[in-house]
Amino acid sequence: MMFPLLRLRWRAIVQFLVLSALISTLSIGCVLDNTERQDAQPQSKNQSGQTEKTQGGQTGIGGDQTGTERPAQGKLRLYGFEPVTLDPAIVGDIGSYQYISQIFSGLVTIDENMRIAPDLAVGWTLSEDGKTYVFRLRQDAKFHNGTGVTADAFKYAIERATDPRTRSQIAQLYLGDIVGAMDKLSGKAQEVSGVRVKDPYNLEIEIDAPKSYFLAKLTYPTSYALDKNSVEGDRNWAKRPNGTGPFKLKSWQPDQSIVLQRNDLYYGKKASVAEVDFYLGGGSPVTMYERNEIDVASVSLADIDRVQDKKSPLNKELIVVPQLSLSYIGLNTTMKPFDDPKVRQAFAYATDKDKLANILFKKTRVTAKGILPPGMPGYNDQLSEIPFDPNRAKELIAQSSYGSVSNLPEITMTTSGGSLGESLAAMYKRNLGVDINVQQVDEAFHADLEARKYQMFFAGWIADYPDPQDFLDVLFHSQSNGNYTGFNDQQVDQLLEAARIEDDWPKSMTLYQRSEEQIVQQAPVVPLFHDVEYVLVKPRVKGFSISALGITALKNVELER
Repeated sequence: MMFPLLRLRWRAIVQFLVLSALISTLSIGCVLDNTERQDAQPQSKNQSGQTEKTQGGQTGIGGDQTGTERPAQGKLRLYGFEPVTLDPAIVGDIGSYQYISQIFSGLVTIDENMRIAPDLAVGWTLSEDGKTYVFRLRQDAKFHNGTGVTADAFKYAIERATDPRTRSQIAQLYLGDIVGAMDKLSGKAQEVSGVRVKDPYNLEIEIDAPKSYFLAKLTYPTSYALDKNSVEGDRNWAKRPNGTGPFKLKSWQPDQSIVLQRNDLYYGKKASVAEVDFYLGGGSPVTMYERNEIDVASVSLADIDRVQDKKSPLNKELIVVPQLSLSYIGLNTTMKPFDDPKVRQAFAYATDKDKLANILFKKTRVTAKGILPPGMPGYNDQLSEIPFDPNRAKELIAQSSYGSVSNLPEITMTTSGGSLGESLAAMYKRNLGVDINVQQVDEAFHADLEARKYQMFFAGWIADYPDPQDFLDVLFHSQSNGNYTGFNDQQVDQLLEAARIEDDWPKSMTLYQRSEEQIVQQAPVVPLFHDVEYVLVKPRVKGFSISALGITALKNVELER
């Protein structure tokens, strides 16, 4: 999930810190071991959970072949936020993603063990050259209105997302590896040539080169199945979405509530709860939780001390989950003064990350050494980080093309809300002698960030899938539309491009680690910290879990009577 989520692939961190705990899933799952790439040999599972090979390439079968019927009971009450959209083709914020992931579904999903698993696809084969997938679809899946799901629903969804008229800011990120997708995005083609319907229940997707992380990209909503008749027959279809997921939208009252209802036509394990009610009216989640108005609540800094107190009754209901995320300060390398690497490095040396994490955030964050969070494949605990050293920061300013702080142009830091901007500005004034203007932007933040309009900004990212490509390539390759800093380094690009197609797991991790080292030293961003979720869950709620990716599985929730 970015952005994207995503997840967006991108997520503005101030918004993310509040949102992701509320409606994500709470079982940490098993993060992939750093020595074993989940897709080193493309694979999936047969019904006994084993992988299997065939001479014609790699074959996988699996999935819950029949829906499990259970009586629906109870109402799960959650704190929520108004979604930006319920259109899978354009979703870029984690708040919207959480609803979409309940209402829609795709070919594959990420299971509780952080591995790719079948979803609407029963299984797939991969050609010997590693470029062509054939997905075999379930024949029992239906949209919420009863229409059957066929391969055409995926071809339509992919081609709609890549249609320039859809104006998706994330289609290139998640679908750009598919042959013909870029031609469709640029308006040069009417269809995506690499997506082919072989018959109603067999879909072929060809990508431009073997890429072990490609299947993981299909877990993001951009390629989720869509009912063409519903979309094209109703201009406001996204307010009345017709999906395939375990829940369907029952009602949506803007700024008041969103109610999801169990989908009795769901092809897999049906949800146990009858409804999930999201309260959108605002207020303190912990206060509402204590009043028994909601069943799950994220914990803000204002309440963190008392919920961590072992004597507090709330402490017994607290769940703590590290996230595969990064909060960072972005420095636009195409704007002065951050076009000078020495200035960027100076700001990195002037950043007291420990003070931010331990004092401002009351030890609820893990200080970041680099880009990749602990637990992410490729994480390098020996990475040479830029340490806090104000004297070195001042030396670098003197060595830069500006010569002194007095010669720097006016600098503005943009955030999407909160008080962190002011704290950072005070820190740079104290450690570097630089005056920083702080501006807060709400609705336009995402769009302007994508357009690289911000000189300096505070943002966050959470993994959509457990692969270093999802951080390093997405955020720092010069041609990525997730590269908000305009960073452009030929050697880094070459390392990332080599890592994309490297089949050997240790070699690919070495390539990513080398690219991360160069990125950190060139400082297009200042890594700050990795997030940790603190969530209260009522004892009557069973099976509600948050993974390190923020993956939601509300269908697994059961309520004790």
